Amino acid sequence: MEPIRLIVNSDYLCPWCYNGTVRVRRLQEEFGDRIQIEWRSYLLRPQPDPHRTLEKFKAYTQSWLRPASDPDGGTFRVCEGDAGPPSHSIPPHLVAKAAATISDDAFHRVHDRLLHAYFAENRDITDDATLRAIWREAELPDDAFARSADAELLQQTIDQHNEAVALGIDGVPCVRMEGRDGWITGAQPLEIYRRWIERSLRAKD
Repeated sequence: MEPIRLIVNSDYLCPWCYNGTVRVRRLQEEFGDRIQIEWRSYLLRPQPDPHRTLEKFKAYTQSWLRPASDPDGGTFRVCEGDAGPPSHSIPPHLVAKAAATISDDAFHRVHDRLLHAYFAENRDITDDATLRAIWREAELPDDAFARSADAELLQQTIDQHNEAVALGIDGVPCVRMEGRDGWITGAQPLEIYRRWIERSLRAKD
């Protein structure tokens, strides 16, 4: 039986997307090769914010306490350090896509590392030096990091975001099934995704 293909739009600056990633990983463990996951970009902050300040950012991270209280989620820490707030959504997407040109495993290592670095370690994942450090922590070849500057990856990132917006997706994480209408928006409880997938698998039998 052909696997069900799930398309997940997500942004690295979105706390609920961190929880969504944890739950998608659980689904992959449960359903194995009966599902395939494709991660696509969504840009909550497409352009740099000229008005960002560390004080505002620290106050904003208090809102992370809500996703932190959810079961089956990521690890969050309210910002207490001096690392600058992230500039915009695009830089971490480019690094993740550069990792994907190496292998699926490389992508997943960088994807997970970016989220943990931002939300649990309060690191600025739009800073070039930080992104290079995360790349090394994922044990990827140093010379391959340059792929993150590839214009094709930037266009792919923008195209994926624009496609999602054109479909009517206005929140992330957003999970949809290839070839089917509708989607699930927000980091929903695992059981909601599980029932959705199980119904779809039964329909394919």
